[in-house]
Amino acid sequence: MKYLDDSIYIDQVLNGNTAAYAHLVNKHKDFVFTIVFRIIRHREDAEEVAQDVFVKVYQKLRSFQKASRFTTWLYRIAYNEAISKIRKPRMDTTVLEGDHIENLPNEKLQEEILGLDEEEQKMFIQKAINSLNEQESTILTLFYFEETPVGEISEITGLSQSNVKVKLHRIRKKLFFEFKNILEQNIHSFNH
Repeated sequence: MKYLDDSIYIDQVLNGNTAAYAHLVNKHKDFVFTIVFRIIRHREDAEEVAQDVFVKVYQKLRSFQKASRFTTWLYRIAYNEAISKIRKPRMDTTVLEGDHIENLPNEKLQEEILGLDEEEQKMFIQKAINSLNEQESTILTLFYFEETPVGEISEITGLSQSNVKVKLHRIRKKLFFEFKNILEQNIHSFNH
């Protein structure tokens, strides 16, 4: 279905045509779910939070300032709702920092990656992405899969632009390290 510009639907809703809100929901529901799921990582909870996001957006639609894009505002609400849902005591995760990642030789890894078929590559990439924490996974999804500019990611996550850039740099390094480990584990298991 071809959708109209978000502002047309917003104006219709604000002028009493509440049915127009369904178009906004249908247009953006998949990516709102993606953001929420990347953070929560549990399908049923993510579906529930995504529904809550659209209820909240509907209730706050009059307060939307058209200074930024509707999607930026919507994705920020989705991000905040998902973060709120997971704010519970959790086990600490190991953080990989520069020293462990900086000097990894990547020629051998690239050769091994290129030797995999497309399905194996996808499987390894998904495993590596699943190793990221919620914020890292969201930033990665926004930047690489949705091609969201750093400035908008900053607005959505509440991080400064420079912090988003630093996190993207660290995420790439962490993914490389995780991908290398996953690949080595599988090669090791194939050899035994």
